[in-house]
Amino acid sequence: MANYTHWFIRARLKTRQLLLLVALAEEGSIHRAAQVLNMTQPAASKLLKDLEDVLEVSLFDRLPRGMRPTWYGETMIRHARMALTSLNQAQDELTALKAGRFGQVGVGAITSPGLALLPPAVALVKQEHSNLRISLDIETSPVLLERLEQGKLDILVARLYAEHDKSNLRYEPLTEEPVCAVVRPGHPLLSTTGLTLRDVASAGWIAPPAGSVLRHRFELMFREDGLAPPIDMVETAALLFITRMLQQSDMLAVLAADVAHYYAAHGIVSVLPLAMPCRMDAFGIITRTDRLPSPAAKVMMRALKAASLTLYGRKLEAD
Repeated sequence: MANYTHWFIRARLKTRQLLLLVALAEEGSIHRAAQVLNMTQPAASKLLKDLEDVLEVSLFDRLPRGMRPTWYGETMIRHARMALTSLNQAQDELTALKAGRFGQVGVGAITSPGLALLPPAVALVKQEHSNLRISLDIETSPVLLERLEQGKLDILVARLYAEHDKSNLRYEPLTEEPVCAVVRPGHPLLSTTGLTLRDVASAGWIAPPAGSVLRHRFELMFREDGLAPPIDMVETAALLFITRMLQQSDMLAVLAADVAHYYAAHGIVSVLPLAMPCRMDAFGIITRTDRLPSPAAKVMMRALKAASLTLYGRKLEAD
């Protein structure tokens, strides 16, 4: 038999209290939060006091000019946001079902699997469920993980680093990510035989920003070969700029191999015959363990796993 003695039931926690917590965090004052929620300030103050009395903690420090969340408040605000996001998603799913759609799923990916894995996976989903709504985000892993925590995404194909909180995450590795050097078609270096790092150390390079993992490993690759890292650098991860800049110059760029070969197949760049003994960490499928997947998310997950078997030769556990 289900347990219905949860603390929030005993406390008669109200949805408006959750809304008030989020509004207070965003507005910084009880007066502005009450205005946003279209309630009186005394009513908002009573809602907050009732919640603090039940929890037996102070959720906000009352300051001369506004309010600031305590550690207890930060915890409740984070969970309030997740609860409200989940309720919004429930409404979205019901609306989709009533409209004859199968539901919706949000997927986030870093660039390489965004180009190589997501298209065949989405195609598989659409073959079986043409009415399933899919939203896709292509971003860096930290940005995607934040959106996953906020409930804005259901599934990620991204990386986990040591600093990430993994307590509520499930990670299924897919593959490591090799990199390569690319240039414009017709670049003089393409006809050079036996090309080595020494031949390109003084060239102009387009590389990821300083502080990124790939930039660190790119520079380390030269140092391990007894060379100083290139100093003629343009720092960016913007692919549209990189491809355009390459077409207008003799610069070189370092890209993930899947991305490089995609652009090379379309004649936009050429892959340089140069060994690049540096690679990115493995990426994989990331989901949350503290939330039940929707029917649409389950369909998307099955498609991702089927496509990853074909693309990476990686057989993942069935759901």
